[in-house]
Amino acid sequence: MAKIDVSRKQAVLLAVLSLVLLVLVILFFKGGEREDIRHAAERGAVKAKAPDAGSVPTRTLTLFFLSDGDDLLHGEKRDIPAGPSPSREAERALAELIKGSAKLLVSPLPPEVQVRQVFVTRDGIAHVDFGREIAEKVSWGSSSELSAVYAVVDTLVFNFKEIKKVSILIEGMERETLGGHVDLTRAYRPDYSMVAK
Repeated sequence: MAKIDVSRKQAVLLAVLSLVLLVLVILFFKGGEREDIRHAAERGAVKAKAPDAGSVPTRTLTLFFLSDGDDLLHGEKRDIPAGPSPSREAERALAELIKGSAKLLVSPLPPEVQVRQVFVTRDGIAHVDFGREIAEKVSWGSSSELSAVYAVVDTLVFNFKEIKKVSILIEGMERETLGGHVDLTRAYRPDYSMVAK
């Protein structure tokens, strides 16, 4: 008799659980018919503000140029198009550095120099890949080579929190120096002692 009561209790429990499961399945599928996914997505998402027609979001950076009056680097503000990544913004910053100063300062990199790519690693090293003209078409003295390296390093580290050090490559390869003076086989941290106060 006890066996029959236990079996009946199990059967009743199983029937109740089956009924509950059936109700949940029906509610799940019926509820989905009324849901408008677009509205749910719009409620949870913050809409990006569309830029005005013709305007592009910009970012203000400080580029470091040389002065005829001293051997220091001097900061100059410049707006560049923002995004889509720190690497792309860093490429734009270096292109502006090569383009030259708007305040009669001297660009540490001549106009024939090309930035091929900037790649930023997870550990904060920016690998800046220049075209061959930076080594082949430029005569570097020791101070001009040092200024060029630190103008690049200081510009990138000062403006991009993702970048802690900078490594300089030429045509995708590591070189010992640009012109025989500054060791390019290592990544450099910024040296703001070379920046005018």
